[in-house]
Amino acid sequence: MTAEELQSGHIFLLDKPLDWTSFQAVNKMKYKLKREFNLPKKFKIGHAGTLDPRATGLLIVCCGKFTKKIPEIQDAPKEYWTEIKIGVQTESYDTEKPEILHQDFSHITEEHIKTALEKFLGEIEQKPPVFSAIKIDGQRAYNLARAGEEVEMKSRKTTIFYIEDVKIDLPLISFTVGCSKGTYIRSLAHDIGQELGVGAYLTQLRRTKIGDYKIEDATSDFLENDFRFNNS
Repeated sequence: MTAEELQSGHIFLLDKPLDWTSFQAVNKMKYKLKREFNLPKKFKIGHAGTLDPRATGLLIVCCGKFTKKIPEIQDAPKEYWTEIKIGVQTESYDTEKPEILHQDFSHITEEHIKTALEKFLGEIEQKPPVFSAIKIDGQRAYNLARAGEEVEMKSRKTTIFYIEDVKIDLPLISFTVGCSKGTYIRSLAHDIGQELGVGAYLTQLRRTKIGDYKIEDATSDFLENDFRFNNS
């Protein structure tokens, strides 16, 4: 790989570690590439779809002329491996905030769970989490929420294509979900809990696919020299 090839365009498939922001991952990679290949200051690089810090998995990074592919990749369907915990909630809908509102879930059966999951297939209305990067009056929602301000999130349409490989070990439920651009799996976890009547939040999230790009082809070794990339 040469500096000329990087500027002509490459797509890197990264396996983002837990507690890294997508920005940190891209920034670290940009620094390493610029240093090793003596790239110009204005070298273009960016990711094609944010992953929350508490999520792991596929983060697509485009560089050079392939940054033009970012909107197309962002629009592609996504797939996630998901784990939720029922009978309790958090303000952030994930593990960022402590557990609250514990409820008895002893009456919840496997049939209750499968019926609830089926109700989320197809086009649905979904409210993004208050702790999200959506801008409200020019400010990120999570900044307003962390400052203690009341934030009203507007519902938006999204599509759940499939929910598969459901495994139940209460209070934990795991499954694979395929969804459209803009779907918040944290909100899906919360809404499933509301449908069950006992609450729920997201305990683990791993992005496994974006369009035709798969986590199996990604590398978590991007802090070293082993960059696995795709010329498409």
